[in-house]
Amino acid sequence: MNQIWAPWRMEYIRGKHKGFDSCVFCQFARQSEDDLAQHVIARSTYTFATLNRYPYTYGHSMVIPYEHVPSTEDLNPDTLADLMQMTNQTMRVLREIADPPAFNIGANIGAAAGAGIAAHFHLHIVPRWNGDHSFMECIGGTRTVPDTLSNISEQMRAAWEQLFGPMQDLDIRQRPSEYSA
Repeated sequence: MNQIWAPWRMEYIRGKHKGFDSCVFCQFARQSEDDLAQHVIARSTYTFATLNRYPYTYGHSMVIPYEHVPSTEDLNPDTLADLMQMTNQTMRVLREIADPPAFNIGANIGAAAGAGIAAHFHLHIVPRWNGDHSFMECIGGTRTVPDTLSNISEQMRAAWEQLFGPMQDLDIRQRPSEYSA
């Protein structure tokens, strides 16, 4: 078996590249005025959808509860229902803009399972296409994403509004106190 040493990844694993003193997801939860710059697609009462900054495929998104907990076991039923509703809506938006025939949806709960941010649960939505493991990835060890995160998020936000109407201007300070970031 070939072994590839990538010591530069330790910075990512330890979170030192973030530039934040606290959880990056909690930062996103508090900073709704930066939604466009942070590639946040939509917000609801208990969760928000955003693009993954390190995508596996075009449109790789995440749905993140505002509550800073490490596992779904710690979420209340309202947040769990909102998490799944936001997941379904995000999938519809991705189908609208990119027509993927399939999705991988999942979570890495805990650092040993591969969670990059293990302390704050998040659900991944990864659009998939036949043949998306191309020569570049299989042989060249390189992933290609055919558009910028800014363009993708703008397309997703426009499709969200078309499918679900104007986004509510949620005042993040009005969330239930137990879920405030």
